[in-house]
Formats: sequence, C-alpha cells, structure tokens
Amino acid sequence: MTLAYGVLHGGGVCARVDGGRVLDLSELDPVFASSSLNRFMARGREFWEESSDRVNDGNEVEAPALGMPFEVADYVDFYSSLEHATNLGRMFRPDAEPLLPNWRHLPVGYHGRAGTVVPSGTPVRRPSGQRRPPGADTPSFGPSVRLDIELEAGFVIGTPSRMGEPVPIERALDHVFGMLLVNDWSARDVQAWEYQPLGPFLGKSFATSVSHWVVPLSELAQRRVAAGPQQPEPLPYLREQPWAFDIPLEVELNGTVVSRSNTRHLYWSVAQQVAHLTANGASLRTGDLLATGTISGPERHGRGSLIELSWNGEAPIELADGSTRTFLEDGDEVVLRGEPLGEVRGRIDPAQRV
Repeated sequence: MTLAYGVLHGGGVCARVDGGRVLDLSELDPVFASSSLNRFMARGREFWEESSDRVNDGNEVEAPALGMPFEVADYVDFYSSLEHATNLGRMFRPDAEPLLPNWRHLPVGYHGRAGTVVPSGTPVRRPSGQRRPPGADTPSFGPSVRLDIELEAGFVIGTPSRMGEPVPIERALDHVFGMLLVNDWSARDVQAWEYQPLGPFLGKSFATSVSHWVVPLSELAQRRVAAGPQQPEPLPYLREQPWAFDIPLEVELNGTVVSRSNTRHLYWSVAQQVAHLTANGASLRTGDLLATGTISGPERHGRGSLIELSWNGEAPIELADGSTRTFLEDGDEVVLRGEPLGEVRGRIDPAQRV
C-alpha cells in the first residue's frame, strides 16, 4: 500500500504503510507531535524524503480514529475537467458553444471557504439559501432542493512562496506536498441564482469534505501519465508537456456505485494550477488546498456529479434498492473512493430551521 500521512483524532501525525498498518510517528520527532500535518509539510522536500525512510520506526496503532489531516490555510477550487465543463455548458447553454472563451486558455477557479473544509465522515447539514425556482418571478428562501456532490482530487501546499513572486511552472511541484480526495458539496439551486456575475458563494461554502489521508507526490510518481494535447497551446507561463495522474475513482450513493472516473481526465495539471494561481504575485501558504473541480470522463457512467449523471434532473439515477435520485435526499450517504487516496464519506442531515 502506498505511503500516506494523516493525524490521529487525539493528536499526533501517523502514517499508513504496507498492509494498511497505521503507525504513530509522534515519538520520532517533535514535528510529528502535532494535531495537523502543517509543521511537517512546512519543513520541505528534503525532510519529507528523510521522514519516508523513518516511518517504520513508529508505533503501530490498532483501529485508529482519524481527524482532519491539516489546517487549511486558503482553499481554491478549480474547474479543470474538460468533460465536466463541456457537460454543464451543453446543459445551460444548449444553443451556444459549451466552453466559455477563456476555458482552454487558463485554469478557471474561485476562492472557497477554508473554515468549512471538514474530514471524511463529518455529517453535512442541508444548507438553506435564496433561490428562484423555474417559472417564479421572485426568489424565496429555504432548504436547497438540488443538493449535489462533486468528485474531485485535491493538492496540499507544503512549502510556501513569497508574495509578489510568481512560481514558475517548472518549480511548481516543489511546493506541493501531496494529494487527497475532495467532495465539494454544492447546492445547485442556490448556486444558479447567486453566481452571476461574481461566481460561487453560499451554494458552495457550507461544506467541503476531504479524505483522512494525504499521499505525498513522491509516492505517485509511477502513476504519472502523458495526457492529450492542449489546444490552443497555453501561454508560455502555463506551457509544459501535458500530463496527469492515473488514479481510478468511483462514487457510491447509498451502497450503489453510480460513477467511475479517473484523475487522468483532468485537462489542467496541478503544476499549471499553481503557476496560474501565483502568476499575479499571490503567495502560497503551508496548508493551502487546491482542488481540481469535478472530474468527469467522456462516458455517461464517468460523470462526477449528480447534475451530470441525472442530466439536470431529466434522467433519474437508479439505485440498487429500486429507488431513484436526481439530487440528494436527507439521510443519503455518499462515498468517494480512489486508491491510493482512500475515501471521503458524508451523510446528509436535514436542514436547520431558520
């Protein structure tokens, strides 16, 4: 099993090693006696590599309870899957070009809310918000009726950069500690009403779930594969040989696998995301979370969100128990999986009365 790092629920950095064993590293170095990975990640690549040789000296933990793996400094959610962006464009702009003019020129993204990023297993309360139902003249306020998931990968920044100094693409990966799974829960009805002209806000900020384990990039080297050409060729600051990680993904809803995708379907790489994020001089901080946006493949069964799988509610998804879904109902449980990244699990709780 691929090496990964997490944090024990009561504190202390731990490692998942071959055979799925979990080792408590807190006695190996003061940096591991912490309630997050941040101090470890801030030490840089040389220390990360030294640590990977020492993990087997840790103390084995039976049936460990895990917590949030790192303190999120800033959270940026990108829109890096060509198929996902194309599907949404066909849905909402059927008589126009699916992709907006900027999409093939830069990694589109928005700044999310770091304070509502939660670890796998945390229940997600159905959000309330302002939305305007189809055919209505005025908006109303209430619980979202189009609650969705987004199958994403995420990358965690280890070593920071200086404000005012863009990170060149050839050095972008030097700042990235590792990779994990992300579910960016989305209230589509709230999002549809509020997002113009400034983009996602309350429809996204109520919860984002992440896996307990972070896999160092060095452990994923063998999963790096060539990707298709980027057309038109990106501007020089984003230019590199196209590549992606080959990591199979799946979405399970109430025990039924409803989607299978792969991180290799991403159009923009994490190096390009870092280069673009810092191109204006914005700095990276230890603990920054850069999510990829929904990862969808070219086939219907590879779509990474319910809005795509049900085609905006027009084609209900059939589950093994005979029920159907277009969007999430209270009590539904969603599990995202991607070996070796682990899983992200979340159950929908009813909205709180306002």
